[in-house]
Amino acid sequence: MSTQQASASRPGAPEPLPKVDIKPLLSRLWPLGHPDPVSADEIAEAISYFFTNQVSDVQAGSLLMCLHFTGLDRQAEVLQKTAAAMLKSAAKIDSDSLRAVVEQRGRKEGDYHGGLCDIVGTGGDSHNTFNISTTASILASSLLLLSKHGNKASTSKSGSADLLACMIPRAPQISRVRPDTISSLYSKSNYGFLFAPVFHPGMRYVAPIRRQLPWRTIFNLVGPLANPVDIAQEGGGTSLLEARMIGVARKDLGPVFATALKLAGAKKVMVVCGDEELDEISCAGPTLCWKLSPSQQSGQVSVEHFLLHPSDFGLPTHPLSTVSPGKEPTENAAILARILNNQMEEDDPILHFVLINTAALFVVSGICEADTSDMGHGDDGKVIKERGPGGGRWKEGARRARWAITSGEAARQWRAFVDVTNGFEE
Repeated sequence: MSTQQASASRPGAPEPLPKVDIKPLLSRLWPLGHPDPVSADEIAEAISYFFTNQVSDVQAGSLLMCLHFTGLDRQAEVLQKTAAAMLKSAAKIDSDSLRAVVEQRGRKEGDYHGGLCDIVGTGGDSHNTFNISTTASILASSLLLLSKHGNKASTSKSGSADLLACMIPRAPQISRVRPDTISSLYSKSNYGFLFAPVFHPGMRYVAPIRRQLPWRTIFNLVGPLANPVDIAQEGGGTSLLEARMIGVARKDLGPVFATALKLAGAKKVMVVCGDEELDEISCAGPTLCWKLSPSQQSGQVSVEHFLLHPSDFGLPTHPLSTVSPGKEPTENAAILARILNNQMEEDDPILHFVLINTAALFVVSGICEADTSDMGHGDDGKVIKERGPGGGRWKEGARRARWAITSGEAARQWRAFVDVTNGFEE
């Protein structure tokens, strides 16, 4: 019996929604050159029915294949519209309650207004590096409110959720961070991990189809664009998600993502791709960056393209082979614990890799624009005002990232997250 049949047979269960036939749309997608080409809106609408189990597995798989082989799943408008459809289908958060907590607890410093932030990668770069974005998100929670959107491993040994589940002495209960508990979480901790299956329940209908396909699909790209706290105020106001950094595993996706994010109304984002086709800022050499930021005069968002190098953060380069241990989640969790407890050697390549990515998120958030510094215990207050590529204070970001570790503040925020989530009911 299928999941849908089983749920429908339970007393009081809602009747399954009628199936939607997308065969006419599929016939216009392939072969190429149809006189009535399919629009991004039509693709997003078709995919929206995936989340309510209204498209047959055969037609759903066919659409994913067509998008992949026509390259439509790598077009900015298609990604933006599909991400919007995914967010519309997401579990509903009480945005007023969450906004009130964020407004009360968010640290307002420099050009950072205290909003939620994320750092995430598309995966699929085949480098099997350490869990950089997850670790950087925890370090960044020392000063920012973090909403790390993540899942279990798809293309690597150790996904973000796998890593956190292996943390000792006590792991957080990530599945207990839900729409009904998220405001309570942020009232007590700067850190939040938003487990994708909890906030995007409709993806359970898509997962079996994706597993049967040998290719990456549009969902590998849309996931990082669909953070569930990307909720705007009524009337199209400011999103709860203030800033984010997104890593892509192919250079040609950089401008595509930047355009998709601009279309979605994002204002503070940096899309990055290491020169080695790495979905992080590389510790080995140059990284291509596409930074979205609003004009102080007009408020219009523009995209600036530039290169970053570890030296811009005041750090040396390290070959990727030194940060690609290919370890199991338990081993990576031990490394993360050593970083949080300030037990890594100062010249450790993995530590440097984490520092530059944390630093970059600090810069993107705007917090490094503060000309004074009073972070707390251990802060010497000496702001590094030197600017590098794209006008960013990258070395100031690195100074703050180091402080997050040496002060113990990142570890404190992590412990608060663990304690609070373990206190939530299942």
